[in-house]
Amino acid sequence: MRHHVTLWFLRDWPLKLVSLALAVGLWLLLVPAEKNFSAKSLTIPLETLNVPAGLEIVEGPAATVDVTLRAPKRLLDEIGPSGLVARLDLERATVLQQEYPLAASIVDIPTGAEVVKISPSKVTIKLERTVTATLEVRATLRGRSGTGFHVEGIEIEPATVEVEGPESRVRANEAATTAPVDITGLRQPTVFEADIILPRPELRLVNSPASARIAVHVVADKAAAKAPARKK
Repeated sequence: MRHHVTLWFLRDWPLKLVSLALAVGLWLLLVPAEKNFSAKSLTIPLETLNVPAGLEIVEGPAATVDVTLRAPKRLLDEIGPSGLVARLDLERATVLQQEYPLAASIVDIPTGAEVVKISPSKVTIKLERTVTATLEVRATLRGRSGTGFHVEGIEIEPATVEVEGPESRVRANEAATTAPVDITGLRQPTVFEADIILPRPELRLVNSPASARIAVHVVADKAAAKAPARKK
């Protein structure tokens, strides 16, 4: 029996091979491209949204994730990384939770495609409560007043600013400073305007001006004022 089967397969084998090739070709022609699925991996941006009020992110995830898509080849060829984004909704996030799973549903993809894999499968995000504090504003002066003169006093407006930021970054005993003001050669009272610089980049001003007015009071030294005038 086995011998007869072998003879049947070997008989006219070139013709059978051609017939098989024709059948495969015909199948490829008749099967719609919509049913010919393929897979493709892409690196796309990861965004976070809906951070609860009163909380803020202090340690965020990587800016991108890798996704593998499956779709009809014709559709897959039209999908690129520029048109996709993964959006992680943090509406229910708390300060206690730090790991967040990444589901396929966070990727907005065209109808007919599906996300079969997303990597990493979870990300670490650290949230902290937002707190406020009032900081003193201190002027930063550079240089020295003119010969025979000295700085008698400095007035700053505003003298304090209110700031907010993550709980671990706000410290009430710190101070904000101004951008450096050059008083080299100054011989009379002068008012400067300079930007206010916060002690940490995570802090933000709350209803406070972004710059300060610095009144530098310069007066003549007493010794120079009392010195007798030279006779001509």
